[in-house]
Amino acid sequence: MVASFGLKLYNLGHRREASEETQRPPRPAGALVWLHVPSEALASPMFALARRLTEDDGVAVLMTTTEPLSPREGVILQAPPKETPADAKAFLDHWRPDVGIFSDGELRPTLLHQAAERKIPLAMVNARAPRFLRDRDGWYPGLMRTALSAFQQVLAIDETGAKAFRKAGAALTSVTGRMEEESAALPCTEAERATLAELLATRPVWFAAGLPLAEEAMVLRAHRAAMQHSHRLLLILAPDDPAQAGERARRLEEGEGWVVAQRALDEEPDPAVEVFVVDNPAEYGLWYRLAPVTFLGGSLNGQGPTHNPMEAAALGSAIIHGPKIGRYGAVFGRLGAARATRAVASPTDLTDALGDLMAPDRAARLAQSAWGVASDGAEVTGLVLEGIRDLMDGEV
Repeated sequence: MVASFGLKLYNLGHRREASEETQRPPRPAGALVWLHVPSEALASPMFALARRLTEDDGVAVLMTTTEPLSPREGVILQAPPKETPADAKAFLDHWRPDVGIFSDGELRPTLLHQAAERKIPLAMVNARAPRFLRDRDGWYPGLMRTALSAFQQVLAIDETGAKAFRKAGAALTSVTGRMEEESAALPCTEAERATLAELLATRPVWFAAGLPLAEEAMVLRAHRAAMQHSHRLLLILAPDDPAQAGERARRLEEGEGWVVAQRALDEEPDPAVEVFVVDNPAEYGLWYRLAPVTFLGGSLNGQGPTHNPMEAAALGSAIIHGPKIGRYGAVFGRLGAARATRAVASPTDLTDALGDLMAPDRAARLAQSAWGVASDGAEVTGLVLEGIRDLMDGEV
């Protein structure tokens, strides 16, 4: 690929950016698929794809992003190189990927140019709209079209995305829909679930997940109001800071008169218990399974939920949340489009929503819609996987 005038200007404008000495692990033997994601919030579908690549095809996977990601088995996590010719060359010389898969629409012209020079097959998936890096945005003649010409395929999530890429100059653009999210179904010990389910029997239950102290009074107000109609209602309360569980449980019982049991003390939520305080984040999968309704703490008066909404959605718990969506904007967007959550804006709204969702049929409808969102996209991921295989075999 001949460097365009726009690319020369792009590189010239940042020629003072120093190259970096990066310590990289050895490249694995055999085929290597390189996946790039713009941010942590957009990583879930690519992790789902990585799992299919490692399990079904037995290939090594390198994933790059500028934000820290939690490790996954079989996936090498690395920061992408700086957008300079020297760093891009060093990155590609070391990893020698057999194919590169970008997502969403982030373009790195220097890196893409170097990949095209090496004839590395490239595709853009889960595509919404093409864009340069925020700190490298600007007008560079023909650069967008040149960068997009590096891709053999662009797979857009909808026709709006496809039009944006076609207008920018991308060829071979098609609409496939969204890829599936990484499975958010958290594990639990089945024996414990069965024991607790038998103990709770037909009691109505709801779960306040990752609840900050600032939202505790609102949740308890909603709980007390709902108990007027569902007098056996149990609240499972998981503080956002597990270390506070004991202190908060004692205050609720001694200072506010609630009948409280603590999971940390091996106490059980017997029929008299009104609030069951739990402290182990590893047990969230258990509580989502037992509670037909979940309120996402931090979403009403905080910085956003501390846990991915898809975790509750994948396990069939109807979701109530406030207006603070934090880093899960894209997830809430999908759930909201499917009318799969109950959004509240105030403590009064929370009380009304909880009372409404005490009707099992209403909670079930909401949970079913959310589960549909959480499990959607498997066919699209399969299509992307087939496309990667074709690229590696030189058939595209």
